[in-house]
Amino acid sequence: MFLDPRKIEVSMKEAAEKAKKLEKAKDLLRAKVWYEIAGGLAIYKGNVKKVTEYFKNCEKLSPETKYPILKNTEKAVIKAQEYYKKYLEA
Repeated sequence: MFLDPRKIEVSMKEAAEKAKKLEKAKDLLRAKVWYEIAGGLAIYKGNVKKVTEYFKNCEKLSPETKYPILKNTEKAVIKAQEYYKKYLEA
C-alpha cells in the first residue's frame, strides 16, 4: 500500500504491462517490483481482483516471499479505502 499513490507517475495498467514484459524477458526481480507497484495502485483503486492477481504473480516469481494481503484481500482493500478517504481527500 502506498501512503500517497497519487505521486506514483505510472498507471496500474502501465506497471502491469512493464511487469509482464520483464517476466517474459526473465528479469524476475524487476518484474516482481513492477507487480508490487501495480498491486499497490490496485489497492488505491479498490480493485480486489487486480490486487489478488498482481500479488499472486509476485509470489509466483518469488516463492520465498509471502504476501499477507492475499489471506483476506477484500478486507485489506476496504481498510485501505478508509485510509485514502480520510487522509487523501482533504
